[in-house]
Amino acid sequence: MKDFIPRQAAPIKGRGTSENPRNRFEKTERLAEEAIWETARVKTQYIDDTSRTIIAYNRSPDIPFEASLNVYRGCEHGCVYCYARPTHEYLGYSAGLDFETKIIVKRNAPTLLKAELAHPGWQPKVLAMSGVTDPYQPLERLLKLTRACLEVLLHFRNPVAVVTKSSGVMRDIDLFTRLAQKQAAAVFISITTLDNQLHQKLEPRATPPGKRLAALEALSRAGVPTGVMLAPLIPGLNDREIPDILNASKSCGAICAGMVPLRLPHAVASLFENWLLQHLPDHKTKILNRIRDMRSGQLNDGNFGSRMQGQGAYIKQMRALFALSCRKTGLRQKMPALSCSSFRSSEGLQLSLFP
Repeated sequence: MKDFIPRQAAPIKGRGTSENPRNRFEKTERLAEEAIWETARVKTQYIDDTSRTIIAYNRSPDIPFEASLNVYRGCEHGCVYCYARPTHEYLGYSAGLDFETKIIVKRNAPTLLKAELAHPGWQPKVLAMSGVTDPYQPLERLLKLTRACLEVLLHFRNPVAVVTKSSGVMRDIDLFTRLAQKQAAAVFISITTLDNQLHQKLEPRATPPGKRLAALEALSRAGVPTGVMLAPLIPGLNDREIPDILNASKSCGAICAGMVPLRLPHAVASLFENWLLQHLPDHKTKILNRIRDMRSGQLNDGNFGSRMQGQGAYIKQMRALFALSCRKTGLRQKMPALSCSSFRSSEGLQLSLFP
């Protein structure tokens, strides 16, 4: 059972939400007689994961990759809109504050990855890093698990595509450069807004937009194929920034761009609605109505084929603006092709030791 936190709790500095809604798989919750919440004590906890595998496979036709790996579950960036929040409910936690304060850590991720890539049955394929949570969230500076996994990927020359909101990705430019020489790496920087004030409310512990652009430029200069992800695009909030974000990204060396309209699965809908009430009460009705306009009258559409696309007149306008801005900047709407042709199996690595 989860402790109850009032739905109208005051914002917590540095956190995306101050709520911890009931896990949808649990039928009971404990209600405190007095709502006592000391914000200074909301600290991040790190919990070891005991998974025996690291590569997850995707069966959704909406996702542009077949396999992914995540060294962390939960994300301290605290983006209130994050579609991955409900995944924490499978672990017995809340999609709210738990998601950004209880981080599950796969400390043996590099070892698991090496074993899976070395298996005789492994078929080389592009691996996506950050299918669920950001591989360069704050804890990565200490544990360096993402870097260790990249070293394994370089060892086997298995291609990888990374999506991140963090400038911490620059630390691993040396690895990305070597992979890119084998057409085996691409990095996408996710930029939701160029407005620092909005960023601090939406993504309180993520890298500021200016530093993300700097990371994009540094990777591009190093010869790593880069792109920008406008995800999520929130109708009535950040969609007007589409041309400015694409222009800024192109000037920093991006070669392609992608967009994903806002998704609000399960508890994320109420979390986002209450976030609007706290931070943008005058715009709440307009934004929610536009979300409903592109989600068939609902705040979310979980159906394969439409959940990542959206429907209706407003999403068509957003896509038209995105397509026009891409044409004007010269950004492609397709990610760079990665190759598995340089993959080295364990057997090949052993044979390469002999003349």
